[in-house]
Amino acid sequence: MTGQSIIDRFAALLGPRGVITDRDDIAPWLTDWRGRFHGAAAAILAPASTQEVAAAVALASELGVPLVPQGGNTSMVGGATPPADGSALILSLRRMNRIRSLSPDDDLAICEAGVILSHLHEAAEVVGRRFPLSLGAKGSATIGGLVSTNAGGTQVLRHGTMRALVAGIEAVLPDGSVFEGLDALKKDNRGYDLRQLLIGAEGTLGIVTAASLRLVPAIAARAVGWAGVRSPADALALLRLAEARLGDSVEGFEIIADDGLGHVLSHIPGARCPIATRAPWHVLIEVDHADMREPGPAERLEDALAQALERGIAVDAAVAANEAQAQAFWRIRESLSEAERAQGPALQYDISVPVARMPAFMVEAADAAERAFPGTTASSFGHLGDGNVHFHVRAPRGTADGPAWIARQGQAINAFVHDAVVAAGGSISAEHGIGQMKRAELGRLSSPARIAAMRAIKAALDPRGIMNPDKLIPRAGEG
Repeated sequence: MTGQSIIDRFAALLGPRGVITDRDDIAPWLTDWRGRFHGAAAAILAPASTQEVAAAVALASELGVPLVPQGGNTSMVGGATPPADGSALILSLRRMNRIRSLSPDDDLAICEAGVILSHLHEAAEVVGRRFPLSLGAKGSATIGGLVSTNAGGTQVLRHGTMRALVAGIEAVLPDGSVFEGLDALKKDNRGYDLRQLLIGAEGTLGIVTAASLRLVPAIAARAVGWAGVRSPADALALLRLAEARLGDSVEGFEIIADDGLGHVLSHIPGARCPIATRAPWHVLIEVDHADMREPGPAERLEDALAQALERGIAVDAAVAANEAQAQAFWRIRESLSEAERAQGPALQYDISVPVARMPAFMVEAADAAERAFPGTTASSFGHLGDGNVHFHVRAPRGTADGPAWIARQGQAINAFVHDAVVAAGGSISAEHGIGQMKRAELGRLSSPARIAAMRAIKAALDPRGIMNPDKLIPRAGEG
């Protein structure tokens, strides 16, 4: 069949709104969020229901047409970008944007894949609940993408990643059949857990169309603090002190190198350092209470920070005096990526190591990278409580052509950083996924058993290889 006749077959299934062929309308969805990967597609399929997704996938399977599932297109690893040869069609879930139900009694929301994260936050707030996952792209990231990448964010310390927050899944499998798994059962021993298999699969095993998501009580009161510390080791000591004093009310604990703070102060209008004394490292802490009968979180956080100062763990500290100040503290953390981009070209890594090894890794890996690649500067920030490090290696000062520098140095620096991560017992992807950017490195660094199992699962569920081709699963010769 010709390309046009294939598109006509999909148009007959999905109707005039269900197939987009205008080049200008397609163009924004052919490039990844970072602008590093560029693809081509003759059309975007835009089904409006699970039944339409199933029909489209069944037809794609019949015709052997690859599909690239896409939500908000916020992937950091090129996971939602179609192949450059134009062989695949994009399957957009953005029209499937209903919150089907929201139950404060069950603490559950059932959301379609195209629901934007911030819209779920707003809807849950209306009924006195919240969905405890947030990230910088919350205004465009969709539930389907968050499930498919097992997204994390700033609240993993207390609530876990999407794996912990997804109670059920509805998905269309590669043959067009529908996996109906939205029931939020606490006990279910019917063999393999297809829900967990689909979470983090990056659309390579099927298309998530809806998810049952766990909600928690709304925050009655919160306190946000900032502390300067001498080292990541002191930051970890502060975390353990906070946990001992405040228990599981510690919801966020972020560590930031001082140069990262400096980039925010330089490039983000209105940003101010929260403390009077600049320190080599900084910590952002959030304490949340759902019950107003408990002692105030600000008072408890002030007491914990006072102890940290007395013990010499912190060199300076402050607690936000009001909600506007608390938001200003968090704005620093949420602006780090934007400020890093403004600072100049850099290679950015989303990695994880065991929490106990994270302080040493943040210092030693940066020093080693700067020695191995003279002229570069390396630093990091991250979620200390879960071992997630956002590690950046910046091009030498004055580098004008960032893409050319990345093309020359990228492969060597990638291998250097990833080797250091593996040596520390860590993972080359903490929360952004593998996509196409890290696929070859996954093959190089993973055990043969892991890669063989992944390929076997892919072959069993998607024998025609139509689901999100060339993502996640290393090619032959890459593993």
